[in-house]
Order: sequence, then C-alpha cells, then structure tokens
Amino acid sequence: MRKALLALLIVVAVGLVVADRVGVRVAQNRIGQQVAAQYDLPRQPDVTIHGIPFLTQVVGGSYDHITVDIGDWTEQGVTVSGVKVDMRGLNAPLSDVINGDTTNMTADTATASAIVPYDVIKKEAPKEVKSIAPKGNDLAVDLTGTVLGFQVNGSAVVSVKATSKGIAITPESVGTNGAAQLPLTLVRQQLTWIVPVRDLPVGSRISEIQPTAEGLRVAATAHNVNLNDLEQQKK
Repeated sequence: MRKALLALLIVVAVGLVVADRVGVRVAQNRIGQQVAAQYDLPRQPDVTIHGIPFLTQVVGGSYDHITVDIGDWTEQGVTVSGVKVDMRGLNAPLSDVINGDTTNMTADTATASAIVPYDVIKKEAPKEVKSIAPKGNDLAVDLTGTVLGFQVNGSAVVSVKATSKGIAITPESVGTNGAAQLPLTLVRQQLTWIVPVRDLPVGSRISEIQPTAEGLRVAATAHNVNLNDLEQQKK
C-alpha cells in the first residue's frame, strides 16, 4: 500500500510540474502578445516569468520577477536596440488576469534598459563630428571642419547627460592638432547636440547613461507602476 501511495504521489508531483511548466509558457506567450499589441511592436517580445513554482504565483496574484525582451524600440524617430523591461513585485489578481483587466495590476518597480548605438548618436551630431567612441564616463569624438570660421582638425571629449529634451552631448575639452585653441564656450555653441531619446517603455525618463563599446547604455526606472497608467501614456 505504501509503495502504491508513493507511486501515486510521484505521478501527481510530475503532473503538477508539467502543468506548471506548460502554464508558464502559455502565460509568457500571452504577455508577449499583449505587450506587442499595446506598443505596436513589429515582433512579439520574449517574456520570462522567473520563479518556481509558477502556479502558486498565479493563484496568489503576485509575481516576483518578470523580464520582457522587446528588441528595437523607436521614439521620436530614433531607434534604440536591446530594449529590456525588468519588473519586480508584480501584483496581478487572478480574476483580473482572466478578465484582461489591468486596472489593479501594479509593479513595485519597472526598469527599462537599452543601447543607443553610436551611429544613431552620430546621425544627430553636427557635420564636423566624424567618429564617436567611449572614453570612461564620457565620449571621444574626432572633429574635422570649420567651427565659427576657424578650421578644426582634432578631437574632443564630450559629456553625456539626460535632459527633458533627450540626451545632451556637450564638449568638455577640445584639441586641435597644433591649430589655434578655440575658447570652449564658443565650441559648445556649435558642437553641442541632443539625441531625442527621453523615455523608455516604462513611461519614465532616462536617469542612467553609461558609455559602452556598442553605444550608450541607458536605463529608466519607475516605482509603484500601474500597468493601466502605462497603457494610457502610450495611447
């Protein structure tokens, strides 16, 4: 009898594990479809619901960690790549999930990250900027052309900063390979530019910028996010 009971428990346990894994795949696909429709994305994003077991999270209406890999994202005509949204502490009552109601769905935090490629940054730059590369927390740019009537052939170090208009790129020092040194204030008048990327899919302003080999890695974090509010912001 004990052996038969043990065998039954094993079968039940295996069945629950299978149901759990099938359920999580179905949920991930459903979330991906909703995100693609909500943001009018060209492809369905990859969704990962972390944590085991999944079914207890569904019943409890509380999910520890969900990530959504969106890929490319376009804002104000500028396309960034590698966009990922990381949600922690997602509260989604089961009845609301079944009815597709996001009114009471909230996340403790939602952080979006992305890469702004250097070719995108250069596209917005003054014509005198010929190349861009990372240099610590700043960028190094090669310059060729005329600045306020003076011939420039050299390099500059520029800072990057998140602003209400986008990512501001401002010269901090300029070297001109033996030519006359131009006052920095004059250089800034012509060689400061804005990359018009302000927000990421969580509906929050970019607050972190870090130069990398591929481009500027940017991030935005929103707290106590109501998913219904995010939908309204994008409509």
